[in-house]
Amino acid sequence: LQFTEEKLGQAEKTELDAHFENLMARADCTKNWTEKILRQTEVLLQPNLSARVEEFLYEKLDRKVPSRVTNGELLAQYMTEAANDFGPGTPYGKTLIKVGETQRRLGAAERDFIQSAAINFLTPLRNFLEGDWRTISKERRTLQNCRLDLDACKARLKKAKAAEAKAAVTV
Repeated sequence: LQFTEEKLGQAEKTELDAHFENLMARADCTKNWTEKILRQTEVLLQPNLSARVEEFLYEKLDRKVPSRVTNGELLAQYMTEAANDFGPGTPYGKTLIKVGETQRRLGAAERDFIQSAAINFLTPLRNFLEGDWRTISKERRTLQNCRLDLDACKARLKKAKAAEAKAAVTV
């Protein structure tokens, strides 16, 4: 009732400390930017939406995500197979073997980067959103409920005093 009356402009609202309001605004801003950065980093690390969904499901089911071959490693595999078909002694075969080996190392480095970024960058962001932010939200709701209770009590006290003053005047 108090909340509804405040929204309709029919009840007084106890204002929170300006510094606290600033902290709440900063917390909201931090949460919003953290969510955006987390989502975009996931897109950068795994552009394939279906693969991201699959990884998310494995994560929620507490299962190990199966290892995927990176595009660089797949290209390296194709180059090596082509080199073997053309013959490792031919100039084209030798070149494909060299480039394929470089692509394999690049693919392995990409895989290491993705794993490292997930562990060292994405995990702390998720921990903030799933842990700290939930605590902040819970405490904010508790504070809001206490403030609403306080304002409702103030309104009842004000009405009681007004009724008492009116009764004293009419006697």
